[in-house]
Amino acid sequence: MGNKKIRIAITHGDTNGIGYEVIFKAFSEPAMLELCTPIIYGSPKVAAYHRNALGTDASFTIISKAEDAVDDRINLLTVFDEEIKVELGHPSKDAGAAALKALDCAMRDYKAGLFDVLVTAPINKNNIQGEGFDFCGHTEYIEERAGEGSKSLMILFENSLRVALLTTHLPVKDIAAAVTKERIKEKATILFDSLKRDFRVANPRMAILGLNPHAGDDGLLGSEEKDIIAPAVEELTAEGVNVFGPYPADGFFGNGSYRAFDGILAMYHDQGLAPFKALSSGNSVNYTAGLPIVRTSPGHGTAYDIAGKGVADESSFRNAIYAAIDIFRNRADYDEPLQNPLKKLYHERKDDSDKVRFAVKS
Repeated sequence: MGNKKIRIAITHGDTNGIGYEVIFKAFSEPAMLELCTPIIYGSPKVAAYHRNALGTDASFTIISKAEDAVDDRINLLTVFDEEIKVELGHPSKDAGAAALKALDCAMRDYKAGLFDVLVTAPINKNNIQGEGFDFCGHTEYIEERAGEGSKSLMILFENSLRVALLTTHLPVKDIAAAVTKERIKEKATILFDSLKRDFRVANPRMAILGLNPHAGDDGLLGSEEKDIIAPAVEELTAEGVNVFGPYPADGFFGNGSYRAFDGILAMYHDQGLAPFKALSSGNSVNYTAGLPIVRTSPGHGTAYDIAGKGVADESSFRNAIYAAIDIFRNRADYDEPLQNPLKKLYHERKDDSDKVRFAVKS
């Protein structure tokens, strides 16, 4: 990729949260514009409101289409120009609608090839619901709009700790039914491929967690481990996927076993993300693996409680930008040797004589 500047689309997220604050703070560091060309999908009026509320001197260049983005500038693409009420720290339907307009516009531009990677500021999963958005979150929406038939996998990571989720935003009562051998094999394969291609881990070691306490205790506390998860692990191993488990989640994280693995597949949201967030420093990144598009986001939400107060930490958002750049470059480096394979330069000699045929028969 050389020193080519990556074009990063950034959706502004929920307009009543900390999206604009962490965006402005992330790009207050001049070196950021040496790495990439940001295109913020949002509203100049809302951005100006946040800038004034925060008392920052953040500057941006207003553009009407992504093709007009200029290097060495913070480009703000006008997704909508109408007035909306900004109520910092309070969820509202207007804020959800504004978040969706930015996402929809970014998806259209991605399909047109107008940017390289996507970084999304946090949304409120409830107030964004409506016509055009009937999903549990960003991950499912982006899979539908930009997946091209591929399946996604949510990975939260910080440094070498990478936790992926078999199921994402499901009610607890529905989790057990969603744990199937087919889904485990599908998600584990996506994780394995992503570790190699996106994170450049040559021979990934992966752990799969159990579903039940003590990983079922040999069937005493549930049979999913014996009937579903262990057979999936055996089949994956036979197919060349370097996977181990199922492990009891409490002991796995409690005794430090997670350090021996490059990736971990948890069965459900809180099983994986509660220990992950306890172990991480708060600078984590949410990555949507398995799709043609490279999409990252910070490992936090809208943070209504501190919106507009100027105290939000931009580290996670900046790391999401770094991660998107790294993954984009890693994919290019990984794919390059596979683009133009050498043609076969010789022909195998074949002996069709009777002597050979008779020798084979005997």
